[in-house]
Amino acid sequence: MFYRLLLSKDRLHQLNRFVLLGTAAASFVLPLCVVTIHRTEVLPVVQNSVSSSAVTTASASTVIASQPWWQQALPIVYWIGVIVFLTYITFSLSRVCILLSRCEKHRREDGTVIAVTDRDVSPFSWMYWIVMSRSDYAHPDRAILLHEQEHIRQHHSWDVLMVDILTSLQWFNPAMWMLRSDLCDVHEYEADADVLSAGVDARQYQYLLVRKAMAAAGYSVANGINHSSLRQRIAMMNRHDPDNYCWIKAFYILPIVAISIFASARTLIDYKLAQPNPTGTLKRSTVAVRENAPVSKAPLKNIDTVLVGKAEALKDTTTESDIDSGTRLYDVSEKMPMFVGGPSALLSYLAANTRYPASAQKWNIRGRVVVGFVVNEDGSISDAQVVYNGATAPSSGEENKAEERGVAEGRAAIEEEAVRVISSMPQWEPGTEGGKAVKVRYHVPLSFNVE
Repeated sequence: MFYRLLLSKDRLHQLNRFVLLGTAAASFVLPLCVVTIHRTEVLPVVQNSVSSSAVTTASASTVIASQPWWQQALPIVYWIGVIVFLTYITFSLSRVCILLSRCEKHRREDGTVIAVTDRDVSPFSWMYWIVMSRSDYAHPDRAILLHEQEHIRQHHSWDVLMVDILTSLQWFNPAMWMLRSDLCDVHEYEADADVLSAGVDARQYQYLLVRKAMAAAGYSVANGINHSSLRQRIAMMNRHDPDNYCWIKAFYILPIVAISIFASARTLIDYKLAQPNPTGTLKRSTVAVRENAPVSKAPLKNIDTVLVGKAEALKDTTTESDIDSGTRLYDVSEKMPMFVGGPSALLSYLAANTRYPASAQKWNIRGRVVVGFVVNEDGSISDAQVVYNGATAPSSGEENKAEERGVAEGRAAIEEEAVRVISSMPQWEPGTEGGKAVKVRYHVPLSFNVE
């Protein structure tokens, strides 16, 4: 839209072509350029509620309610559109190839090949071929050859092919179709400017364009002398105002790119959990959570589940549990335990099995609960307990004992549900140390939010 407002009427055609191609490429590259903003929050815990435990780097995913049928159908519709458009491009290319195979070919000194056909077609170019009807070849027009040679010299066919492929991936996006149309206009402007710079009379050339526009090549991937925006082309040729400083307007791209990157920035919160060590003092461990990570499709209502995944390279320690069982409990092992099927499978399991307690919903209780547990040598789950409960209800501003009891019951219900769903998990793939299965403590935060 900014291109059409600022640059589309300027005669700096090569610059405009570069801007349009860069815009098309940027629409696919910019979503990959994600700026991460770090923020640190400290999660207080009760000192005797948990022993020293494994700390892992969390990659958070939000689990939402089951999606309606039309949202589930959208990916299918999208891929059908992609396939249909790619099929159309392939069909158009095959038509050009079949036509070229049946043409009489005449190679020129500049490397171009004139392909003469008995069909009544308007002249067009593709790669290094110029396709002309036999009547046009018998009575060649210098302006036609100059026009098509400029298309070939500027490699316009590659532009069209690239943008067609990108359009097939964004067929639903009106802006991409507008960009495709504008790029074709720029190609024609460039070819027209080259014809006029070669000394062809502008008025005669415009009459020629009008006559040729009555015929249609019908090959969407080709560059033809006829074009639907003939009036704009003639208006562009008749312009004589200077464009000395118009290139400055192209810098509009920079603030738009900056705004796009800023809008897609995500916040990475480093949660510091205060945990007791065997000596009774506190130590801090970090759980990093990506706040606006991709949305899971798992059917869970009113709960955001944050998955703790890949372990950081931290030194493991021996905990108080070693004294009780005689078996070493690792904070971090060489190979960390994993839910069977990986993180996505764990998210799906939690989404399908976690329920938002009715008492918590009643009092609008929301917040994050962190559950620590042990993955044993056989992959079983034990010792699940809440190490942090940040769930609370918005204050009404009035002292109300019934409300206080309700909030307390809701918080307790959330803790109970979090421990239940973690304890009921199936066996994991156990962590290993030196190739041997070992016990490893793990953390999974769950975020309860009322929608």
